[in-house]
Amino acid sequence: LCLDYHSRKRQKWREMRPQPPLGLTDIFIAVKTTGRFHKTRLALLLETWISTTKHHTYIFTDSPDEDISSEGFNIIVTDCPPEHSHQALSCKMAAEYDHFMASEKKWLCHVDDDNYLNPGPLLSLLTAFPADSDIYVGKPSLDRPMRAQELLEGNKTRDVHFWFATGGAGFCLSRKLAEKMAPWASGPRFEQTSAVIMLPDDCTVGFIIERHLGISMVHSNMFHSHLENLLLLAPSDIPKQVTLSYGWFENKMNSVELKGVFTKDEDPSKFRTVHCLLYPTTSWCPVALKSALSWNQHVLP
Repeated sequence: LCLDYHSRKRQKWREMRPQPPLGLTDIFIAVKTTGRFHKTRLALLLETWISTTKHHTYIFTDSPDEDISSEGFNIIVTDCPPEHSHQALSCKMAAEYDHFMASEKKWLCHVDDDNYLNPGPLLSLLTAFPADSDIYVGKPSLDRPMRAQELLEGNKTRDVHFWFATGGAGFCLSRKLAEKMAPWASGPRFEQTSAVIMLPDDCTVGFIIERHLGISMVHSNMFHSHLENLLLLAPSDIPKQVTLSYGWFENKMNSVELKGVFTKDEDPSKFRTVHCLLYPTTSWCPVALKSALSWNQHVLP
């Protein structure tokens, strides 16, 4: 009895010990891209934010690239087709999931190749969640749950609805939750689940978590895709965001609004401007830009 009592006390003490602070080493950052964007979209990310998270970022693509590999970036060439179909997208997400599960990292964070990821706010966000909990955090692209038809046996269907975090803004999953997803996500199962609802990869993640596991998505306004009006982000709020994006929206280029010294042709995404304001000592950043806004002095310790 005495031994059992002390064993319980030791176990309780272990549970009460403060957890070590979360670091970038605990996060598996997955970037989804394709061969035809290596020299454009991906090159911009490698030059900017991935240069600061190089050892924790894994690039999932469909084409080998010796130039990227030789610079020490983690590039994972999948067997997925080089197209933007539901099947191709789900194939890459399945690869992201399986590689994360094979790692010992605590979080899987997915972004697309048109996202800028800011590691400081990302760490702050994830640190706020209780350790070892079921977390699915991101931003929906819809103002209502997704409605879909789930294929059942005997060629029957049923209506389902669920929230999902749009992959175009990025999202994160805790390891504990990812482990519970395995019956529908590991190996070939993710693509099979995607086929059941006939929707792409990000919808499939939400379907598994909300419908099969009954766990609600955490909605966060710190993730951003090009499907929202990025001009509405105040310059002073930009350094607090987890992700940014850019792209064509309503027939015009959609990006955050920041004053800088780059021309529109030099920096249509505004990612270079953002990066230089976050990391003003970057070698290629113009000196004139380093004092363009005041917030760059308060972003990083």
